[in-house]
Amino acid sequence: MVMNTTVAEFILLGLTQDAGKQKAIFGVFLILYLATLVGNILIVVTIKASRTLQSPMHYFFFYLSFADACFSTTTAPRLIVDALLQKKIISYNECMTQVFTGHFFGCLEIFVLLLMAFDRYVAICKPLRYTTIMSRRVCGVLVVLAWMGSCIHSSAQLFLALRLPFCSSNAIDHYFCDLQPLLKLACMDTYVINLLVVSNSGAICMVSFMILLISYGVILYSLRNHSAEGRRKALSTCTSHFIVVVIFFGPCIFIYTRPPTTFPVDKMVAVFYTTGTPFLNPLIYTLRNAEVKIAMKKLWCRK
Repeated sequence: MVMNTTVAEFILLGLTQDAGKQKAIFGVFLILYLATLVGNILIVVTIKASRTLQSPMHYFFFYLSFADACFSTTTAPRLIVDALLQKKIISYNECMTQVFTGHFFGCLEIFVLLLMAFDRYVAICKPLRYTTIMSRRVCGVLVVLAWMGSCIHSSAQLFLALRLPFCSSNAIDHYFCDLQPLLKLACMDTYVINLLVVSNSGAICMVSFMILLISYGVILYSLRNHSAEGRRKALSTCTSHFIVVVIFFGPCIFIYTRPPTTFPVDKMVAVFYTTGTPFLNPLIYTLRNAEVKIAMKKLWCRK
């Protein structure tokens, strides 16, 4: 593939140009990133080591935490380091790598959230067939398909990015490389490429969000026949999932399902799904999951 570009590096403008605010950004995002890594790695290690956390839900939760840790790592370290630099330079190859990994782990998180919703649907709506439908083999195949789908999506995004010609300007008005800010710098008509981005990233976000809403609606409707205790447990689990879905999909839909225009608020909106969701997922799931908390206590007391 011939890369149609004369730009060897880009300059990231970051969240702000104010020196005082950049120091605050360094401190806040360093704490958030470290907490995100610790929380998600702790969950990954706990689920891997615990014999009691072997259900399909915990199996998917393991991959959600893994995706969160990797997803935050694609943007947060660069943002933290750049907060201390006067000139935030990123090479062309590093920029393209960030485009690929950001979309790969972001898409993987979407697919894992869909798998977790499917798991809850089967557990609540088809409890007698749950162990047959959600066998270890089926769960493994579903996760492999999620990885393959993420790879196809991110490869498509990378292909579009590599075809963009950059003639003069190389200042990206963002804190990480993504197709939308790169489209603004391209010296070509990007209308068709933007349509491809919307039909790819936008469609994945919107369709997945609608599927999740429908699945939770079906689950809530089916709970009318359950006991009060059963409804309470199911609602507790579904509520935590729904919170994650809204926090993650809301900003994604705002960014990827609109015409080729940018707003000053875009960078702050991106913070929610690149940093906020990976940080909140361990808190939401761990604090609302007694089994995970008990397994953590047993594991670390034994260590």
